[in-house]
Amino acid sequence: MRLFAALLPPEDVTSELAAEVAELKKLPGADGLRWTGRPGWHFTLAFYGEVDDDLVPDLSARLERAAHRTPAFRLALRGGGQFGHGRALWTGAEGDLPTLRLLAERSEAAGRKAGVEMGDHRRYKAHLTVARSRSAVDVRPYVAVLDAFTSRTWTVDELVLMRSELPRSGIPGEQPRYEAVARRPLTGAG
Repeated sequence: MRLFAALLPPEDVTSELAAEVAELKKLPGADGLRWTGRPGWHFTLAFYGEVDDDLVPDLSARLERAAHRTPAFRLALRGGGQFGHGRALWTGAEGDLPTLRLLAERSEAAGRKAGVEMGDHRRYKAHLTVARSRSAVDVRPYVAVLDAFTSRTWTVDELVLMRSELPRSGIPGEQPRYEAVARRPLTGAG
């Protein structure tokens, strides 16, 4: 199954982001972007890809230990940016970013120790993708609008192991489906 570790913003925060995205969709050229939907809004901590079913129990246990060692922390959605010359438009984070990065490192280490093929390590950049494009797009106007965006601050208190299923129908605009496989509370016990 296709898995990743994630943080999920609470419903009221995604409502704030949905209102901001509705404004972005009014900008010229917005119909040329593939907008992600609320069910897919998350901060990926570590992407595991296709994971053999036999490895999932160990991965889950290791993520539980990572969550147990990490304290709850404060976070807000803030600003915006892009990857790949407009191929991905995102909103970022502000708050306790050192703890967020630590949790991402622990999530990646959990995958490696469980035997998941992780590929090359990349420095963690907190982002929540709001739109994608198959080709380079000038998203500077969208980033400029997102620069003024800040959600309310919330307490991140769980790590979620997520499963994703990519669209198979070929219907334009179809979104991946996401399902929480395991939820682990952040308890900061060591």
